Amino acid sequence: MAVKMRLTRVGSKKNPIYRVVVADSRSPRDGKFIEIVGRYNPQTDPSTIELDEQKVKDWLGKGALPSDAVQKLLKARNIS
Repeated sequence: MAVKMRLTRVGSKKNPIYRVVVADSRSPRDGKFIEIVGRYNPQTDPSTIELDEQKVKDWLGKGALPSDAVQKLLKARNIS
């Protein structure tokens, strides 16, 4: 089972808010996930990035692969 850290969309139409989740790579974008590790809101200025660093580091240590978007968020927060 390949595990990925990726964004899942929540929020209403034309008001995107994202959760950073750990999910099986085969599950759909807004489908089943294993754990929520953070939130991302691009609507605010500056964008709000909230990550649980301990959970993120644990999952990266277990071999979870971040998506490109999540990798940018981790870099912005100086994690990994």
